[in-house]
Amino acid sequence: MDKGNPSATHGNAVAAYLEIIGDSGGQPAFFPIQDELVIGREPQDSLGPGRFLCIPRHTISRRHARIRCRGGEYFIEDLHSFNGTYVTGSRLAPGQWHPLHDGEELAVSNTQLVFHSLVAPPIGAMPSIISMSVDASDATRFVAPAPDASKDDLQRAVQKLHAMAQVSIALGAVKDQDTLIEKIMNFIFDLFPLAERAFIVLRRNKGEQPAPVAARRRDGKAEDPAQAQLSRTLLREVLEKKRAILSVDTLADRHFGAQHSIIAQAIRSVMCVPLLLEDECLGLIQVDTSSDPHAFKEQDLELLTGVCAETAVALKNFQLYSDIEQLLDGFVRASVQAIEERDPVTAGHSFRVAAYASHLAQALERSDDPQYRRFSFSRDQLREIRYAALLHDFGKVGVAEHVLRKEKKLYPKDMLLLEQRFLHARACLERQAYRKLVGGAAEAGGLHGARARMEQELQQEFHRLDSFLEAIRSANEPSISHCEGGHNLREILDYGYEDGNDSARLLHQAEFEALSLPKGCLTPEERRQIESHVADSYSFLILIPWTRDLAAVPTIAHGHHEKLDGSGYPMGLKGNQISVQTRILTICDIFDALTAADRPYKKAVPVEQALDLLSAECRAQKLDGGLFRIFVESRAWTAA
Repeated sequence: MDKGNPSATHGNAVAAYLEIIGDSGGQPAFFPIQDELVIGREPQDSLGPGRFLCIPRHTISRRHARIRCRGGEYFIEDLHSFNGTYVTGSRLAPGQWHPLHDGEELAVSNTQLVFHSLVAPPIGAMPSIISMSVDASDATRFVAPAPDASKDDLQRAVQKLHAMAQVSIALGAVKDQDTLIEKIMNFIFDLFPLAERAFIVLRRNKGEQPAPVAARRRDGKAEDPAQAQLSRTLLREVLEKKRAILSVDTLADRHFGAQHSIIAQAIRSVMCVPLLLEDECLGLIQVDTSSDPHAFKEQDLELLTGVCAETAVALKNFQLYSDIEQLLDGFVRASVQAIEERDPVTAGHSFRVAAYASHLAQALERSDDPQYRRFSFSRDQLREIRYAALLHDFGKVGVAEHVLRKEKKLYPKDMLLLEQRFLHARACLERQAYRKLVGGAAEAGGLHGARARMEQELQQEFHRLDSFLEAIRSANEPSISHCEGGHNLREILDYGYEDGNDSARLLHQAEFEALSLPKGCLTPEERRQIESHVADSYSFLILIPWTRDLAAVPTIAHGHHEKLDGSGYPMGLKGNQISVQTRILTICDIFDALTAADRPYKKAVPVEQALDLLSAECRAQKLDGGLFRIFVESRAWTAA
């Protein structure tokens, strides 16, 4: 039996072994333990090979003691021996099982043994033996070699500087975490040819437990980070003590190799370095291999430490960029929320339009039309479209609130005044009729007959006034298209009645013009106020110091009421003067205005009818027909 390798067995897995100290009577220095082992003076035929440890001493009983594995733990029992069995100096009571722990000393009569377990203990119960451990905070600071440094030291310093410079240049401008991690992984496998796997562990937020965010093999195969098995002992050493760790021949180390993650993945050599930035530990990078127990050297650990120092800077920059991005996003959303509070009936419009526009923009690259498939928007461009959609109505902050909330063609106070005028007209007509009756009824054939004729004529006139008022109430309802107009208000406008010695009108000219609007509920002056929100939005948005990636937000939002035929506003742009992003926003804005159920001045239009109206606008060369087709095919309105 191999005296130097307790794992040499008869084919079965070994989880523990005995180390025999001193004169062992010719027995090997190590004896493996499987599920059961009997210690005695004479071999037992009933026990198979590997299950009996023979110590031929007269002070040892024939069957002296027994070790057995139960539930993953080992126990020792004294078999009523003459000279007894001792554990750490205490004699065991015969027939009772005593739990064994790694490193405990046993005495079988006067023979000294040490029990060793390869079963992983509870996390934190044993220290790990590490080949090299350095303070990573010191290693991240480059120290120039001494004047009398050797050629090898100089070469290592140059290599470390070169690697750090490469990482700094490559990662400096990265703002996407997936790209950042991909580049880090590529650098690791380029710098360490013997590395087979790499893991990146990060803290999401300060104070939170770190979690694996990336796991990859040299062949490029990505693994599920959530399933990564990492040594908690190693993680604690790196994250809490901020030390860079190198462990060679890891599996042969009885302490470190006992870790379940090391055994499960057959790790032979590992480097683990914290991602340090000043005193903050952002996470760690682990590089390991299962083929070569001496794959990594001290120089490799120094190199990886330098790479991790630059990676930590890049990660921190990315985190800061993400924080700024979230701050801007929160400001934009809060601004939109504040504006929509002024007009609660349209609350949610900007958020829905942003969702539709984002969905439509992403659908373009999946289109079967090459004219639109070439528009493959980047993440930043999609964010630009989203912000433009969210802020496209921001200028409404400058629109008078009564105009912004106008529900019908006449304001409620104006309609109430008009209704009171009708009541007054009825009273005037009735008073005029009775005066006429008193003044000349007798000459017409008697008071009774004249009164009957007067009341009949008066009821006919009242009925006419009621029909006028009903026509006005009907005309006061806004329409969504020109074809729904056509109320005949001219007769009402021409109608007059006597008010004392003066002549009065039922309907004033301004009221007639408002009620005659063929579409919507806004007068030309009010519409100019509403339309001014586009220019006001632009004036506000250009004051914001947008980054280069978001520089087009004001322009996209500015043109969302432009039409391809030049009939839009505020600039009357035509055709190619209107960007694709703005055309996307226009279609989504009109669709939501038609289908939203939150507009009191109109009923929500069913989706099919809204699509028909938009289709008519496309046929009239006002909207982009190709974009509208993709809008329909992708069912962009389901995104909100």
